[in-house]
Amino acid sequence: MIRPETPADAAAIAALTTAAFLNAPHTSHTEAFIVNALRGAGALSVSLVAEQGGELVGHVATSPVTIADGTPGWHGLGPISVLPVYQGQGIGSALMRAALQALREQGAVGCMLVGEPGYYRRFGFRNEAQLVYPDIPPEYFMVLPFTDALPRGTVSFHEAFSATS
Repeated sequence: MIRPETPADAAAIAALTTAAFLNAPHTSHTEAFIVNALRGAGALSVSLVAEQGGELVGHVATSPVTIADGTPGWHGLGPISVLPVYQGQGIGSALMRAALQALREQGAVGCMLVGEPGYYRRFGFRNEAQLVYPDIPPEYFMVLPFTDALPRGTVSFHEAFSATS
């Protein structure tokens, strides 16, 4: 079952996020701090949990991003987390689809993320040269426009993505 997070879910979300990224490649192990900081800043535009048998087994967050050209309505996706024992069972894909649908329902014009191209391309994410996220290889920064308009410029995720505790 996928549902919006509730205040009572915060500790379980932090624990499952930490567990999900414990042995992941390309991690700074700050993902749980990022989610907490986004929540604390009121910057979670979407925060959904996957629940199975009364246990939280997955979580996805989105938050608004800033684009240098001033285009509004874009959101960054991440982190997305699934407990290791449940990975590979489609929970992450279900969370992704639900988060993208929630963004569309909110009137968002697009979503972007930093992640593995092989995973995220199947949801329609693609590289776009006119959108830049500094300091990472460009193939890992992907966008999914919900309209035909595509902004241009450097992208900044919420300052909570710098959280380290």
